[in-house]
Amino acid sequence: MTDIKKEQEREELHRAIWAIADELRGSIDGWDFKSYVLGMMFYRYISENLTNYINEGEIEAGNDDFDYAQLSDEIAEEARADMVKTKGFFILPSELFCNVRKSAANDENLNMTLESVFNHIEGSAKGSDSEDDFAGLFDDIDVNSNKLGATVAKRNANLVKLMDGIADMNLGNYKDNSIDAFGDAYEYLMSMYASNAGKSGGEFFTPQEVSQLLTRIAVVGKSEVNKVYDPACGSGSLLLQAAKILGKDNVRQGFYGQEINLTTYNLCRINMFLHDIDYDKFDIAHEDTLLHPQHWDDEPFEVIVSNPPYSIKWEGDSNPVLITDSRFSPAGVLAPKSKADLAFIMHSLAWLATNGTASIVCFPGIMYRGGAEKKIRQYLIDNNFIDCIIQLPSNLFFGTSIATCIMVLKKNKADNNTLFIDASNECVKVTNNNKLTEENIKKIVDEYVSRENIDYFARCVPYEEIQNNEYNLSVSTYVEPEDTREVIDIVKLNAEIKEIVAREEVLRRQIDEIITEIEGSNDE
Repeated sequence: MTDIKKEQEREELHRAIWAIADELRGSIDGWDFKSYVLGMMFYRYISENLTNYINEGEIEAGNDDFDYAQLSDEIAEEARADMVKTKGFFILPSELFCNVRKSAANDENLNMTLESVFNHIEGSAKGSDSEDDFAGLFDDIDVNSNKLGATVAKRNANLVKLMDGIADMNLGNYKDNSIDAFGDAYEYLMSMYASNAGKSGGEFFTPQEVSQLLTRIAVVGKSEVNKVYDPACGSGSLLLQAAKILGKDNVRQGFYGQEINLTTYNLCRINMFLHDIDYDKFDIAHEDTLLHPQHWDDEPFEVIVSNPPYSIKWEGDSNPVLITDSRFSPAGVLAPKSKADLAFIMHSLAWLATNGTASIVCFPGIMYRGGAEKKIRQYLIDNNFIDCIIQLPSNLFFGTSIATCIMVLKKNKADNNTLFIDASNECVKVTNNNKLTEENIKKIVDEYVSRENIDYFARCVPYEEIQNNEYNLSVSTYVEPEDTREVIDIVKLNAEIKEIVAREEVLRRQIDEIITEIEGSNDE
C-alpha cells in the first residue's frame, strides 16, 4: 500500500469525523463529543469484530451465505459461552450496531435502547476472565445526559446523527485497511480536542511523534519483548506505539498500564480494543500508581515508556509507609510532596527488567533542583542507572510550552558514561506548536545508538564529571550550544572606526568654516 493511498484514506476518515463534529456543533461540548464519538465507534467496532469473526468461521465451514447480523437472537444465544471465552464479550444480533442503527430514526426510546445494549455488552463479560476489561467501558457515553440534549427527543436526534456519522465512516474490513482506521480516528479526535482543551486535554495526550521517539529508544536492539508497561498510561498512546513499532504479536505477554483518571482509563481500554489488542493481551488498572500500584505480580517489565504528570503533589514523607516501600527506599529519600516527578522515575526503575529500558518524559526542573531531588539524582548516577538525557524542543505538547526532557534508564550499562543529547532544535514549526519530523526522530535515535561525541549536539560524559558538577543532569551543562552570533574581525572594525573618526573631524572642520563664513557675512 502506497503512502499516498494511506494519506487519502486518513484524510477521508478525518473529514468524516469533522463532518460529525460539524453536524453536532453547538449541541455537544468538544471534550464530551470526543467521548461520545469514541464510544459509538467502539460499539460499531466490537459489533463488526464479533460479526466478522463468527462469519469467517461459518464460511470456512462451508456456510457461504451465513451472516450473523441476520440471525435470530434465539439461535445466536447458543454461541454466547464460546464467544465470551474467545473474544471476551457477546452481542446478540438484534443489538449489533448495524441493526440498532437501522431502526434508530424511528425509535422514540433510542436512548433507552442504547443504554440497554451497552449494559448487555458489559454484562456479557461478567464472571469471565474479561470482566475487568469490559466493566464500565461505556460509562462516559451517558445517553441520558443533558450534555447530549435538554430533552429526550433532542438527545435521540443527536444520537441518530452520531450513529449515522459513525456508520458512514469508510472503515472497510479492519484487517485489510491500510491505515489503522479506528486507531487513527482515535488519535485524530484526541489531538483535535487536546489542543482546544488546554491542560485538561493535554495531560492525557502525548503527541504521536513524541510517543514514537520514546518508544523507538526503549526498544533499540530488540525485535520482541516480554511486556510493555506505562505507569501513567493516559489513553494508551505510548503502549500502542510499542505495538506499532514491534508488532503486537512481538510483545509476547502483553501491555500493562495504570491510570488514575477514570475517563482516561476507560478511553485507554477502548483504545486497546480499537487497535485490535484482545482482552487477554492487556491489563490496564485504575488507581494511583505511586500509592497503590496494581501490577506487583506482573513486574519486571522489559520496556517501560511513560509521560507522567509534571510536578504533581503526592503524600511523600507525610506518609511514613512510603519510605519503606521497596520502590522508593533505595534512594534513602522521597521526592518532595509538591513534586512527585522523581517518585515516578523511582517506581519505573524498580519495575524495570535487568535487560530492559525505561524511556520517560521529564519536567526539566528535576535535572538541576537541590534538596531531596538532588539526592535521588545522586543515587541514580552513583548506581549507574541513567543511560541518557535528551533535551527536547519547547512547544511539543498540548497545553504547555515547556521544553521537556527524556530520561533513559537501564540496569545493565556497559560503562559508567551518560549520554547527553541536545535535541532542542530538532523540530519544525507547525502553527503555534513545534513538531518532531521523521528525520528529527531518526537523528536522535541514531545518536542514541552510536553514542558519538558531536559538537553542539551530543556528548558521552564520564561519571566523575557529573559528580564534579554536583549531579546536575541538565543537558546544557555538558553540551555547549553553538554560538550562531556573527564573528567580528576586531582589527578590521578598529580600522573602520578610525576612518569614521577621521571623516568626522574633516566634516567638523568644514562645518566650522561654513559657520565662520556665515557669521562674517552677518557682521557686514
